[in-house]
Amino acid sequence: MPELILASTSPYRRDLLARLRLPFSCVAPDFVELDATSGLVPSELVRHNTLGKGRAVAERFPAARVIASDQLAACEGKILGKPGNAERAAAQLRHLSGRSADFLTGIALLADGREQFDIVPCRVVFRSLDAAEIARYLAIEAPFDCAGSFKSEGLGIALFDRIESLDPTALIGLPLIRLCQMLHLLGDPAIGRS
Repeated sequence: MPELILASTSPYRRDLLARLRLPFSCVAPDFVELDATSGLVPSELVRHNTLGKGRAVAERFPAARVIASDQLAACEGKILGKPGNAERAAAQLRHLSGRSADFLTGIALLADGREQFDIVPCRVVFRSLDAAEIARYLAIEAPFDCAGSFKSEGLGIALFDRIESLDPTALIGLPLIRLCQMLHLLGDPAIGRS
């Protein structure tokens, strides 16, 4: 079986891919991502960044199967970036309180000169959050490297009223259901084997 490479250094994506029990390595893509100032609509931005990461790694490892992903979050037309610190995270959560946020997670599998790509949407509806609740959450989990300022795989789930998605792993950053479908299309018989 060809080598499987995750074009990412994200610990969240690495942990998700490990669930499939396939041997893989992680390679940092040498690719400069575009951001909200690019003028691209969100779906085009996610596509550009996902495929850009995958292509950058596939060029270096042409015999490998390369997995790439990118995620964008938006609330009421405003793109939510990674807050970076507690002050910006609190502002994001205040903005999200009682509202919904849409997450678009791009997934690509590059193999044998072919590219499979899809976007898996996910909507998160937040409960009404007060300032003390936001401060407690941020002090406990410090989700400053996460778009939307929460970790749904951790305590952040307590901030939600509901999640609307066909693939809950898309919210964390790597849609495993769609990835398994892509691997299956390649005839990969090793899903779930060590």
